[in-house]
Amino acid sequence: MTTHFTCDAEIVAIGGGVVARTLPKPAWTHAAHFAAAVWLIAGQSRYVAERDMPGLIRAYNTATGVQNTDSEGYHETITQASLRATRAFLASLPRGTPLFTACNALLATELGRRDWLLAYWSRERLFSVEARRGWVEPDVAALPF
Repeated sequence: MTTHFTCDAEIVAIGGGVVARTLPKPAWTHAAHFAAAVWLIAGQSRYVAERDMPGLIRAYNTATGVQNTDSEGYHETITQASLRATRAFLASLPRGTPLFTACNALLATELGRRDWLLAYWSRERLFSVEARRGWVEPDVAALPF
């Protein structure tokens, strides 16, 4: 198993950096997206990830020079699917699992692959303007969570 994170402080720094819009753009990786999701879902009671993550990502993108348009920036279907996957995965772990351990374990599953969503959505549907703007149901296979 690849170790992406070595302590909870790394997860907190990513989540807090997205919220504060101070996370360096090169640090906003696939693993960091899931780290922010783990932090929001398991570590922050003041946020509802499905409600709050979209605005946090949009604001972070804007602060780092990324436009939120029909072809770049925030993507609703990818975000919501990733949050559903993260929430389901976290629910399967023992209560009190450290955030970094949970995130590393999640990234060791199919979710660690950048193309994991293509098992559920066709490329055309997933990368459509409709899917970027709002939730679009999978067209290849039903999500297992």
